[in-house]
Parts: sequence; structure tokens; C-alpha cells
Amino acid sequence: MENPFGKITTLEKVMEFFHDGMSLLFGGFGGVGSPPTLIDGILEKGIRDLTLIGNDTGFPHIGIGKIVSQERAVKVIASHIGSNPIAGNLMHEGKLEVEFSPQGILSERIRAGGVGLPGILSDIGMDIDMVAKNKPVMTLNGKDYLVETPLTAEVAIIYAKKADEYGNLIYDKSARNNNPLVAMAGDLTIVEVEEIVPMGCLNPEEIITPGVFVDYIIPSKGVNWKWAWE
Repeated sequence: MENPFGKITTLEKVMEFFHDGMSLLFGGFGGVGSPPTLIDGILEKGIRDLTLIGNDTGFPHIGIGKIVSQERAVKVIASHIGSNPIAGNLMHEGKLEVEFSPQGILSERIRAGGVGLPGILSDIGMDIDMVAKNKPVMTLNGKDYLVETPLTAEVAIIYAKKADEYGNLIYDKSARNNNPLVAMAGDLTIVEVEEIVPMGCLNPEEIITPGVFVDYIIPSKGVNWKWAWE
């Protein structure tokens, strides 16, 4: 029996979707929940000038931080960069543009992008220049709000504990973090998983991300997945 949905593939195959100057949404919180095989593939291909959208810039040698530390990104949209001092240095040297968004607002902007909303209203950060700068303000019922724009990207890369052949996903505790939102907001979504199982093996009540949001599935390094449909 062949792979019935055509979603399960290899790192080499999905690398054709990555190119210099692209926008990239990524899951992960620090290093937890980031897709290591996909990140290493981006580095090995030499992709540069990326716009990265995600919670943070990881650590210098962990998660998305490896891409930032090698100066492969030109812009980051994140809630903080404090765990990666290299990101801070690059920002101060003018080598990395950083757009800060409060963590909850960042998540909502990604969700808005995933569900097709034109934006959200928030009063968070109204008095903080790095948050409010250049953002439109809307008055509603006598109160001012920042108009926060939705976030999408050409490709979204996420990490999950388990997937079936259609791409229904289960996450491992806190490694879930923003991955379900990121999965919704990419024009193309690629998931790296630890285990791939046949259809019907996942408890429907445990599925967090429906497979309709997933375009391609690759196994993490060392995962043997062929048995899933043989």
C-alpha cells in the first residue's frame, strides 16, 4: 500500500520550498517545540535573509536561535529575544530588525492570520513606543485601541509528537506551545514529527491540529516511518 495522502515525505523534498528572502513562521518556545531537523535543513541549504515569525529567538545554539546566530535572518517578529544574546547584539549593530509584540498579542496575530481576520484590537502596549510605534489607532466606545495586524508566512514549520498519514497531530505537553496556531497561518505548513502512525490510530479527542492544516510531514532524524502504510 502506498502513502495514501501524499503528505509524508523527506527533508530533501521539502527543502525545495525554502529560498532566500522568504518569510517563515516557526513553532517553539525557547528550544521546546521547535523542529530541529527542518532548522538544520535550512542551515545546510544556506538559506539567508529570512523574516522569522515566532515566540522568541531561541538560544544561540538551540532551536531557531541557530538560524539567528548565523546571521541568516534580516527581521524577526517575536515577543522577546532575551534568551539569545547574539540576537540582541545583531539588533544593536543594525544587522537584525526586530519587531516586538507582547506574547499574547503575538499569538493572537498568528491566529488571526490563520483564520483570515483582518486584524485585532488591543490596548496592550499603548504607552510603550516599541509596541505602539507606527500602528494605527482605532476608537471604539470612547476607548482607543491599537490595530494589530494578522501574521502569515510563505512557509510554517512546526513540531509534533505524533501524526497520522493525513497530518492530524498530537503534541507533547508544553512542546505544544504556539505550534497549533503556527500550523494554521502558513501558506504551506510542514510538520516534523517523532512518530507517524496509520489512520485511525489516534484518539480523535486527543488531536489538536487537524490534518487539513498540514501540507507535508517529515520524520525527525532517526525515525523509521515506512511501516506506517506497509
